[in-house]
Amino acid sequence: MIEKMKVVCIAAQDSRKDELLLSLRGLGILHLAEKRAADPKLTERFSALSRLLQELKEYEGKGKQDKELTDAEFDALYRRTADALERKAAGKTALSELLLETERIREWGDFDPQAVKDLFGVAELHFYRMDKKEYRALCRSETLAFIRLRSVGKAETVALIGRADETLHAAEFRLPERSLSQLEQDAADLKAEIAECDRILTESAAYLKSYAKQLLKMRNEVEYSSADASLNAESGIVWITGYIPQTETEKFVGAAKEHGWAWLIDDADENDAAVPTKVRYNKATALIKPLFDILGTVPGYREYDISFWFLAFFALFFAMIIGDAGYGALFLVGTVILNVRMKKLTNVTLLLYLLSAATVVWGALTGTWFGLEGAMKVPFLKALVIPGFANYPEYFDVTATQAQNNVMKFCFSIGVIQLALACVMNIRRKICGRSLAWVADLGWLLAVCALYFMVLYLVIGETVNLAIVASVIGAGFLLVVFFGGMSPEKTFAQGLKAGLGNTFTTFLNTISAFGNVMSYIRLFAVGMASLAIAQSFNDMASGFGGALVIVGIVIMIIGHALNIVMGFLSVVVHGVRLNLLEFSGQLGMEWTGIAYDPFRELKKERNN
Repeated sequence: MIEKMKVVCIAAQDSRKDELLLSLRGLGILHLAEKRAADPKLTERFSALSRLLQELKEYEGKGKQDKELTDAEFDALYRRTADALERKAAGKTALSELLLETERIREWGDFDPQAVKDLFGVAELHFYRMDKKEYRALCRSETLAFIRLRSVGKAETVALIGRADETLHAAEFRLPERSLSQLEQDAADLKAEIAECDRILTESAAYLKSYAKQLLKMRNEVEYSSADASLNAESGIVWITGYIPQTETEKFVGAAKEHGWAWLIDDADENDAAVPTKVRYNKATALIKPLFDILGTVPGYREYDISFWFLAFFALFFAMIIGDAGYGALFLVGTVILNVRMKKLTNVTLLLYLLSAATVVWGALTGTWFGLEGAMKVPFLKALVIPGFANYPEYFDVTATQAQNNVMKFCFSIGVIQLALACVMNIRRKICGRSLAWVADLGWLLAVCALYFMVLYLVIGETVNLAIVASVIGAGFLLVVFFGGMSPEKTFAQGLKAGLGNTFTTFLNTISAFGNVMSYIRLFAVGMASLAIAQSFNDMASGFGGALVIVGIVIMIIGHALNIVMGFLSVVVHGVRLNLLEFSGQLGMEWTGIAYDPFRELKKERNN
């Protein structure tokens, strides 16, 4: 559930500013309403330290691990490491330029550029390399004087006396600043300097724990500086405004009395868009939190917490998109290994257990084990299959068309259940809020259910009474038009006028609702595509027998690995989409919430 937030304002004497900030940081429950920028010097130091730590991870494990450093020792190490990293970056850039220059002049041989330039006092020389056709044309020129030089590669080279005219079509060779041998020596010196920098960085990487500790310390300093900048001050008083969870009210009041703060606490304003969202997860819904963290999705403060429904439908979508019990068994084994290595159950491993088990169940019900038809010759595996959903229907006296239609109907049924659930949730909330707009959501519920039968008629040819379907869709449309603009702040007439004004938009949204129901066919389509790919690789592998059986095994391993990767991508594209777009769209969710992030002292580095 989304916790209710309270807005608070805390004031204290200016002389007690630091005490106020330290106490609030220790309390760790105040989300600042207006978070201003921290001291640029601290921010710059934090960014530099963060970049340096990322660079040093490349050298992790190469040096001997040592003790954590004191602040003074770390500062000396940091300056030395930052200098080495800067010199290495500059050295690599210079080395790259040197190597390019070396390759450019290598074919011309090792010569002293200054000696050549000294000749310019006698005659102005320009050097060209050209093919034999261009050289013959130069020989016929009556205006250009040149000296033929030793060939470079297969090309003719000349030293032109004076400047060329438009009759010469050749690229001029630019004299280098240094000779080939000098460039090679410079390159060797740069390589040695880079190697020395690598040595310093390797030694420094032995103190990654100290770097992490200092980075965390610097982050806390940045947060403190930001909070300090966020304070308002006037007439010897400082104050700050923020939000706290309602459940922490007693804790806040106790701290305010203890420290002698002046404070004001109230409910968040209905139009306040800055109220942060704190989602309270239970043991079940906490499983979906890792996915929300990856997606970076936060519901708005006044939106729904759909963690439970997201988890339930996502597990089903994942199973249907991957669609193979064999793959699910591999995921299950991998999760067990991960769990053993981590030595504890986490939300991540529990989520993986759930998704793996769901995939095994769905794959078993459809008779899909690594796309192998032979699995249906195993009595136990065959007994697990629902004949109407079988991917090998010939083993169950079911036609392929019947089986596919059943699965498609199941997909559409999932869709209408999820979208209808969204309508019911909206109706419940609006009734509790005493808003007549719930009638519009009832209209959407009627329209979605009727559109489901329309989809069955159009896609799988199921017999339906089109007159009744059309009538229900029309009735739902009218309810949305008449009541869609209602709200507690408006009179009935004002709400009716607003709804009628959005008639065309409602018409387009009705068409969109039809598309939303149709969209769930992607579960069938992607699952079938995954099965077809698995079968194709199995067929390819079966063509290699005898001494080439190893080739067949390699093909199967690579093919199924590729299919699994594509399956994961499909889950992200389709499985997540159905929850974040179709379902959330019907709920009216925009996922524009601000995550609750209280001012507190961090004990470990958080992932951004």
